[in-house]
Amino acid sequence: MTKNLLCPLSLEINCFLIKKTILCLLFLFLFDMRKFSNFFSGIFFLIPLLLFSQNYWQQRVDYEMSVDMDVNTFLYSGKQKLFYTNNSPDTIQKVFYHLFFNAFQKGSEMAVRIKSGKDKNHRFKIDIDSLLPNEEGFLNVFNLKQNGKKIKSEVSGTILEVSLGSPMPPKTSTLLTLEFTGQVPVMVRRAGRNSKDGIALSMAQWFPKMAEYDYDGWNAEPYLGREFHGVWGDYDVKISIDKDYVVAASGYIQNPDEVGHGYSASPKKKKKEKITWHFIAPKVHDFTWAADPNFIHDIYPGPNNVDLHFFYKDKESNLPNWKNIQPITAELMVFFNKTIGRYPYKQYSVVQGGDGGMEYAMLTLIGRERSFESLVGVTSHELAHSWFQHALATNEMKHEWMDEGFTSYISDLAENEVLQKNLIFPHAGSYRGYFRLALSGFEQPQSTNANRYDYNMAYESTAYSKGSVFLGQLGYIIGPKNLAKTIKDYYQEFKFTHPQPNDFRRVAERVSGIQLKWYLTDWTQTTNTIDYAVKEVAATAGKTKVSLERIGSMPMPLDILVSFSNGEKKVFYVPLALMRGEKQNPYSFNWEVLNDWPWAFPDYSFVIDKSIDEIESIIIDPSFYMADIDRENNIYEASPKKE
Repeated sequence: MTKNLLCPLSLEINCFLIKKTILCLLFLFLFDMRKFSNFFSGIFFLIPLLLFSQNYWQQRVDYEMSVDMDVNTFLYSGKQKLFYTNNSPDTIQKVFYHLFFNAFQKGSEMAVRIKSGKDKNHRFKIDIDSLLPNEEGFLNVFNLKQNGKKIKSEVSGTILEVSLGSPMPPKTSTLLTLEFTGQVPVMVRRAGRNSKDGIALSMAQWFPKMAEYDYDGWNAEPYLGREFHGVWGDYDVKISIDKDYVVAASGYIQNPDEVGHGYSASPKKKKKEKITWHFIAPKVHDFTWAADPNFIHDIYPGPNNVDLHFFYKDKESNLPNWKNIQPITAELMVFFNKTIGRYPYKQYSVVQGGDGGMEYAMLTLIGRERSFESLVGVTSHELAHSWFQHALATNEMKHEWMDEGFTSYISDLAENEVLQKNLIFPHAGSYRGYFRLALSGFEQPQSTNANRYDYNMAYESTAYSKGSVFLGQLGYIIGPKNLAKTIKDYYQEFKFTHPQPNDFRRVAERVSGIQLKWYLTDWTQTTNTIDYAVKEVAATAGKTKVSLERIGSMPMPLDILVSFSNGEKKVFYVPLALMRGEKQNPYSFNWEVLNDWPWAFPDYSFVIDKSIDEIESIIIDPSFYMADIDRENNIYEASPKKE
């Protein structure tokens, strides 16, 4: 087993560092007050980092699994060894496993939720209650043991509750073993058999998977077709399947010569009816695979010696797009490496399978034959999830907007650059989606559990559109350069952890020097909207008085572009008092910083040192990155002059 360096680094080491820091401070204080003063400001910047490493913890799992698949009946059986490490400060009495395939059964919570929801989830093309017994999914667990001794368990839908025979005190590990049998359901959602594209097996969330235990307790939500949350660890997986099938999987192949099928230049002759594929996936929080007898398997060189694997159906109409996507994927990875941080593995696979596009560890499944533009868009989005979910593993049930929204934001930028679209505002689609949501009457706060949204439209617009706008608008608040640095610093500081919204906020505050609690609160925990207006423009003693009005409940700083009749342009910047700071000028125009606007005051005014006759227009937010729900009242235009 690999030693976990993330959890926690060592209380002893951290305490030692803190003690040393205190002694140094005392010494400097006694020796030289001036040196102490200079040192003081620097060292206290480091203390939060020390405290983070001391207080943060995450569990660890190390899986050894073997599975045998019958490609005729779609039944499979397997064995699992799970080395579970309790890095928490709590003694654990019970553990919980996810049994995701149990959702694809008549009368399951997912089946009921789909039918009882206030709107139809368009992603479900097949009614689960209509499935025949041999079309349903299931996952059964038996012979469950802890350190060789049998333990009790109880199944509740997609959750297996296990009572440990020996409780786990903090900082201890245990060995959990089990056997399992499963049936791959027909393709309903994300995983299954015989997809619309004709892919035989899309095996996502197919095994008994340990639920995450974190600061908030057990994350043992039933699976209702939304998102996932997993535990970091190493996977060692062996898959036995018909020799004619080509397997794509998370992880690195360990026996390329034995399996062939594009993994080796000199494969061995296959004498048996079945081949066992052996994969190792280090430092991931899931393991996914797909298999089909008619997969073409290409390997394309990616940046930094990363191998890009492509698996797609051997079908004439399919070939051009899947060949052309390969260099594009390499370019996309270059962009994400540059914009976020270096991709942390040596392999990534783009696999035809599933029912749409879904990210998994070290690979994505992309379903449905689609246009090249659509294939690029889905590939860009799912690849970006390698950073925003599979390196920065936010809890998708609680903060789905952080991975879906951040991914949407960054993939829009990537497509704009790689495809040379040259769009001035590449996030226009996300903003339109948010505006529809905000005006729909169906919006719920972004803090809503992913399963609790009344309307699917509200969930998707909140996760993807409003989540993307969160980043775009943050760039408006702190400046685009600070946003770019925040994203990079966030990745470096929190990769291979489960970051929370507040973690991202604190990084942005350190980078920008601006307080942002108000922004995170209003945008993610309420449905407050932004609406500012140019209320009045009036002449006053040869100058011009501009009166502004806050109509919406959400506060924001304001960039106000004034265009003059002589062609001059100037931006007047109104910081928000809650920010306790201000951004630098992001424009090429002249820039004047005005007094702060306290949120409680609905009105604000300032004076322009020119006559009203010299003013052609006044625009609140010329960047369009502030999500003002009514932009018509953001503009003042002078009346045309009479001849």
